[in-house]
Amino acid sequence: MNVILGSVLISVAIAILLAIFTSHLIAHPLQVVTNVAKTITQESNFRIKADITSKDEVGTLANSLNQLVEWVGDYTQELELARQTLEKRVEERTHELELARHNLEKRVEERTQELQKTLQDLQATQGQLIQTEKMSSLGQMVAGIAHEINNPVSFIYGNIQHAKEYVEDLLALVELYQQQYPEPSHVIIDKIEDIDLIFISQDLSNLLSSMQTGAQRIREIVLSLRNFSRLDEAEMKEVDVHEGLENTLLILNHKIIPKITVNKNYHNLPLIECYPAQINQVFMNIVSNAIDALSEQNNITNKQINIETFKIDDNYIKINIKDNGNGIPTAIKHKIFDPFFTTKPVGKGTGLGLSTCYQIVEKHQGKIEVYSEIGQGTEFTITLPIKYKINQKLSVNSTVII
Repeated sequence: MNVILGSVLISVAIAILLAIFTSHLIAHPLQVVTNVAKTITQESNFRIKADITSKDEVGTLANSLNQLVEWVGDYTQELELARQTLEKRVEERTHELELARHNLEKRVEERTQELQKTLQDLQATQGQLIQTEKMSSLGQMVAGIAHEINNPVSFIYGNIQHAKEYVEDLLALVELYQQQYPEPSHVIIDKIEDIDLIFISQDLSNLLSSMQTGAQRIREIVLSLRNFSRLDEAEMKEVDVHEGLENTLLILNHKIIPKITVNKNYHNLPLIECYPAQINQVFMNIVSNAIDALSEQNNITNKQINIETFKIDDNYIKINIKDNGNGIPTAIKHKIFDPFFTTKPVGKGTGLGLSTCYQIVEKHQGKIEVYSEIGQGTEFTITLPIKYKINQKLSVNSTVII
């Protein structure tokens, strides 16, 4: 009985050991395959392969897993390549769009600048046309008036000397009568006292001299008006700058005296090639503005305009026109040469004077600058070439300097 029981126990133990061994032989390859699958999943490394050590079901499973991993790796690689290609295309397209946007902005900016330049040119041309028409009409009127005045004034001036001689002869005759007939009748004595013959004899000559001086002054003004308008000089010619300045001051003399003192410091200048009427227009506008600026200042007692001319070198001359007014505010200084900009009240200024001056000086291949400081007055400097040269340009650009 004991032998049978021992045999049974031994058989059971052997069966358990065989079951454990068999289970290990089956479970271990599966565990290895499972661990490989986890590693692949965790690391996303599709190069890891499961070792195939048998051709049973576990080997078949491992082989299937390797094929699946290989397919997934290939597909993932294709997806990564497709993603990189897509990113590259997106980057290229973004760069193209950015370049297109930049080019569009550049073209818009260039077009805007072109339109602004066109608008400025249009405004300048419009202003120049208005001012040119205005000056042309004014010049024609001035020339016509000067011509009409010149004839009667020349007649008066030419006959005053003869009238003076005739009067002197008549006075000499009266004096001779007084010597020859010292005892005139009471009627003549009364008439002499009535007309105050002694005063007439002394004052008549002075009266005629004053009339002659006035007629001469009118002749000078008429000549200045004719020289200033210069309608017959459409071509460039050599002119004396000082003559143009003097004509300008003579025409504006009624606005200058007695409020303003004009100080002139003229140096020797050569004749310059220019359009005389246009250069005279520049002088007229600048001097007139200086007079208006000083006339508006009641806090300045010693109002002065200083005009200085000098030769820079063999190629250029310079004209400085300076007033001792209150100066130009910094906020508007950069606008003074813009068309239609004016600081004068409505009805007193068109805003075309300085703009036209700028264009005229630029046309003559010169430059015009303004130096101004609040409380220190304003100075305009005009640089002009002595000889006009085609395509000649100044090395220094026109600027507005504080």
